[in-house]
Amino acid sequence: MEKQKNFHERMRMVEKQYRLFSVLLLLFFSFFIYQKGYTNEMSIQGVVQNSPIKVTGTVKDVNGEPIIGASVIVTDNTQQGTITDFDGNFSLNVTAGAKIKISFIGYKDQILTAERGVALNIVLEEDTQTLDEIEVVAYGVQKKISITGAISSMKGDDLLKTPSGSISNILSGQVTGISSVQYSGEPGADAADIYVRGIATWQDASPLIQVDGVERDFSQIDPNEIESITVLKDASATAVFGVRGANGVILITTKRGNQGKAKISFSTSAGLNVRTKDLDFANSYQYASYYNMMTVNDGGTPIFSDEQLIAFRDHTNPILYPDINWIDYCMNKTAFQSQHNANISGGTDYMRYFVSAGMFTQAGMFKQFNAQDDFNFDYKRYNYRANLDFDVSKTTLISVNIGGRIETKRTPESGEDQNQLFRKLYWAVPFAGAGIVNGQRIVSNSEYLPFTGTDGLSSYYGKGFRTRTKNVLNIDLAINQKLDMITKGLSIKLKGAYNSEYSNTKVASSSLAYYVPVIDSKGAVSLRKEGSDTQLIYSEPGNLFGKGRNWYMELALNYARKFGDHNVTGLFLYNQSKTYYPGGTYTYIPSGYVGLVGRITYDWKTRYMAEFNMGYNGSENFHPDNRYGFFPAGSLGWVISEESFFKPLKEVFNYLKLRASVGLVGNDKMGDRRFLYIPDTYVYKNDGGYFFGQNVGNKRPGAYEATKSNPYAKWETAIKQNYGIDATFLKERFNVSVDYFMEKRKDILAEPDYLPSILGMTLPVLNIGKVENKGFELQFKWNETLRNEFHYWANLNLSFARNKITYKNEVDQNEPWLYETGRKIGSRLMRKFWGFYDETADLRYQEEFGKPIADHGIILSPGDAIYVDLNGDGKLDGNDETRNLGYTDVPEYTAGLNAGFTWKNFDFSMQWTGAWNVDRMLSEFRRPLGDTNEKGLLLYQYENTWRSSADTFTAKFPRASSLHASNNYAGSDLYLENASYLRLKSVEIGYNFDLPFMRKIKLDNCRLYLNGYNLLTITGFKWADPESRQSDRPNYPLTRVFNIGLKLGF
Repeated sequence: MEKQKNFHERMRMVEKQYRLFSVLLLLFFSFFIYQKGYTNEMSIQGVVQNSPIKVTGTVKDVNGEPIIGASVIVTDNTQQGTITDFDGNFSLNVTAGAKIKISFIGYKDQILTAERGVALNIVLEEDTQTLDEIEVVAYGVQKKISITGAISSMKGDDLLKTPSGSISNILSGQVTGISSVQYSGEPGADAADIYVRGIATWQDASPLIQVDGVERDFSQIDPNEIESITVLKDASATAVFGVRGANGVILITTKRGNQGKAKISFSTSAGLNVRTKDLDFANSYQYASYYNMMTVNDGGTPIFSDEQLIAFRDHTNPILYPDINWIDYCMNKTAFQSQHNANISGGTDYMRYFVSAGMFTQAGMFKQFNAQDDFNFDYKRYNYRANLDFDVSKTTLISVNIGGRIETKRTPESGEDQNQLFRKLYWAVPFAGAGIVNGQRIVSNSEYLPFTGTDGLSSYYGKGFRTRTKNVLNIDLAINQKLDMITKGLSIKLKGAYNSEYSNTKVASSSLAYYVPVIDSKGAVSLRKEGSDTQLIYSEPGNLFGKGRNWYMELALNYARKFGDHNVTGLFLYNQSKTYYPGGTYTYIPSGYVGLVGRITYDWKTRYMAEFNMGYNGSENFHPDNRYGFFPAGSLGWVISEESFFKPLKEVFNYLKLRASVGLVGNDKMGDRRFLYIPDTYVYKNDGGYFFGQNVGNKRPGAYEATKSNPYAKWETAIKQNYGIDATFLKERFNVSVDYFMEKRKDILAEPDYLPSILGMTLPVLNIGKVENKGFELQFKWNETLRNEFHYWANLNLSFARNKITYKNEVDQNEPWLYETGRKIGSRLMRKFWGFYDETADLRYQEEFGKPIADHGIILSPGDAIYVDLNGDGKLDGNDETRNLGYTDVPEYTAGLNAGFTWKNFDFSMQWTGAWNVDRMLSEFRRPLGDTNEKGLLLYQYENTWRSSADTFTAKFPRASSLHASNNYAGSDLYLENASYLRLKSVEIGYNFDLPFMRKIKLDNCRLYLNGYNLLTITGFKWADPESRQSDRPNYPLTRVFNIGLKLGF
């Protein structure tokens, strides 16, 4: 049992080490293989056994050929060792009785005992399992050892270490080349935006995602179902996809059964969600004081009296003068989540199976108070999967996949756009109401306050809820027929897939009365009822019903054969897909794709490798003359360490490989626009039309030209290059992988926006953009096992990607800094903040720029924001806004550190993720009190507002002013915040029990673990979580998770 456990542990470690590498090195550290005629010898005992001896020997393969560069080390002292010479010979001074391990890439290890006077003649057998170790690639698999493209991968078991509801939140920091931004923590809607090697287009930059070879959503799959995730990054790996391959490809492979007895696994976990970072709001006293300061600054008088300020400060009358932090008041500190899964796998000689069922639940954080109807956020997901393989004959394999999920999601009903809920909550004024008192909602009375604003309960409390049910079904059927009767290594595969998705939303609407405090004739506070209570009214709005279905098929001819030292594979594939109800203008017309795929790979002794790929795709979006695109790519690999001249370096460089690839990929998507070539579209208005003639009271039907067409629209294409180095040092304990990539994208599909609106039409989609994207990826891995069963590892990865628009068909600008061309995609147009105005500002500005402060359109007062007059014309206008400041919402650098150890029955792992060169532009929280001067005020805004000349160099916000708000709160780098962070993304510690009763009930595995998600974030960003969206539509707060779980295996 112990040997078996160590074997599998070592296999998992190797798979992690070489996910980007083409060479796999398998080390057995406690599995002894005794040689015939050698293990029967008796070792010398006593003093002789401990005396130093010189061991010599020869290492050959099964054909009698010497193995050059084989590793010979002492197992108890890995620093003591050597490698074989050109003839396969070695000599080593060791202690008699020492254990010596002989290993080489692609061969099974042997561990022997050193004896005096015994020359070792060692024959290493090929390790077919290592040589045949495969990696999932486009439309098939390849041997890891022969891959020449830029590919990263991770095992599905690693996903389980992070208790996140969405898989998309786990990848960043785990896999090189992946960056993600999680904007929301809402149950059931917390998926992250994912990018592969940054962004190279200002249109949709999301990668193509396939589950078991079919384009599908993966964020809500049960992680217990996933075998591996592979990221294809360069052209040699993605060109075969042609359409959609330009933004990278993520392949998810689900688990399958293996021949053998049934294995049953059950896991359950429960955890608590806690908000990662709360916004601190000003209290009622601070809010009123700030408002008074603003009115005084604008030449008025305070509107809140001293008595009211004292009441706010001392809380002497919390009904008339309340003080509520609405986020804390409306939301709980924690919410419950759980995940459960049961699966069984196994197989016979003719059939293999993997069957899984799972459930994930996540509750919301809103308090129920005394409301009878539960309106709180709630999400439940039920996943199911059955992957079956049938050997109909020795040459025919039929595979069936049935998977899907059922989701139920409840959200509060806000009576309008659901995105308004948190916006209104952040707008809430601390004295707008007293909350729920004795079961009644108390709203402040404007007769006793200058104004009341809106309380935090107004947007949802008592208004009901909406419940969405979603059903997703995925079915795959594949037949694989070997054609060895025609030629060895030839096979044909036919695959079909069907996907359906339906959702229905029920809205339950109601209303609750609220109460306003009044002072009666005796001076007592009583409550006046406003509004009325109504029962829930259920409805099913037609616009909230969703449906979708699509099918996919492919016919592939595969070839794989070995001719001596030559390995050749080939693939020729035809695929076709159709999607019903695709959305957009022509949602009633199904969309479709057809394509051809080709691939040829060759290697000689896995030393010299070459791969050539091509994709040929057709798109409905283009005129028949431009409909089809051809996307070729090629890559080369050279394992230098296999060359004879490299032998002197093998003591340091155990393995060294060079990779290079170049290719063309394409994209045909432009939002939901379709059929870009058809004649100009018109909109006919039969209802409500237009007025024709004079003194006409009724409208007449009419039509207008809506969008021009472009019969010359064509594929958006990108040429991608990748250059990589893979190296192994220090007896395979230290691994390094380096990639440099460059992408030049052209003919980017875009809709020009430079026509004057008076023309009353929209220009067609044109190929009018060019972008250059460059970057690098570094990966360092250390993996070692010490003598006392202590095994530890540390994997560090770093990804960098920076883009630049090299051409965009823009309107001529007055100044060069106004152009998007030459800047990053997503660059922001803003003013350059110089400082706050005070009595010294004029002199200081004159000394710095040699010119007086420009005309800002207002008479500057102390504390107002001053912006740089970039063009020096003496007036501040649109020509003084620039795109040269700051970074975008997508980080340029993403880093991850994965480390852990195992010792006896304990295991520990953690993941750190970092991102930098990323900014957020404040939107909702830019202007204190909002545009109406009756909205929310953050404590940070209150404490960091300019109040006097002493604050000129320390304040973060200009003086409080409504009259000068358009100047002081204009978009500028004053409100551009650094959103870099370092996050402890996950931690897990577990213990594997080995108790006597477990054998009696055939319990093979019993593991108890604790883990967490988003546990610690180090950042200078003060506006909630650094990944949260800073827009005028704030989202549900991001959360951290504390989790405990149990996994049983039978």
